Amino acid sequence: MATVTTPRVHRLFHREEVMGTFVTFDGYFLSAVPHDAHGALEDAVGELHRIDRIFSTWKLESPVSRLRRGELGLGEAPDEVREVLDSCLTARRASGGWFDPWRLPGGVDPTGYVKGWAAQRALDRFQRPGMIGAVVNAAGDIATVGIPAPGQRFRLGVVDPADRRRLATVVEPPGAVATSGTYERGAHLVNPHTGSPQALVASATVTGPDLGLCDALATGLCVGGEDALPALDRLAGYEALLIPFHGAWKWSRGFPFAPDTAPVRAR
Repeated sequence: MATVTTPRVHRLFHREEVMGTFVTFDGYFLSAVPHDAHGALEDAVGELHRIDRIFSTWKLESPVSRLRRGELGLGEAPDEVREVLDSCLTARRASGGWFDPWRLPGGVDPTGYVKGWAAQRALDRFQRPGMIGAVVNAAGDIATVGIPAPGQRFRLGVVDPADRRRLATVVEPPGAVATSGTYERGAHLVNPHTGSPQALVASATVTGPDLGLCDALATGLCVGGEDALPALDRLAGYEALLIPFHGAWKWSRGFPFAPDTAPVRAR
């Protein structure tokens, strides 16, 4: 009888404090971690800090802070600012208007898109030949590529908003997964139609190919609740799960629950 052996997987891990939170990197290799992978990691980390210097609303002299105060015109801002705002227009349409950086207190604030977008860019810079899979986790907004080991898929937990020590469910995302809620940061989400704090569900999780859009859509869904779901249904490749404060979960039919973790009923 032949003996089946599982190849050993080598892991490159890094944790970086940036954008007011912690971002972790995981890279997986079938052979020893190559030297250029460390260079790619440095490049990815540097990209996050560069983006933070441009978009942080906490840094008074960042281009976005100056734009919000009217000290800088959009044509004078770095190219990335225009790129992000163009993408925010897409996210606003895709969310049915529940994600709208232009209708937030203090001026335009693309923060709800930028963290996921930045993590996705960092993942692109982190990848190197020989890497079978990689994950960038920006405070629970997660971008993945490849696999963690032969015959396996990435499985990511969704925190139970009623008890952060537990998982509500597990997903096998097709690339990215973002979750929005008030259970960690309090009432920081704003209804763009009223300007007041609002979260109609305890958490909203969105999966899809691009983490920036997942991040924005999760924000919009958490604010708009079930009323925001129909707009998402028209967006190919993106799925959502809503966990309410009370009552039954709601999710799109293609939501990628890991096997044996899906609830009994779908909406």
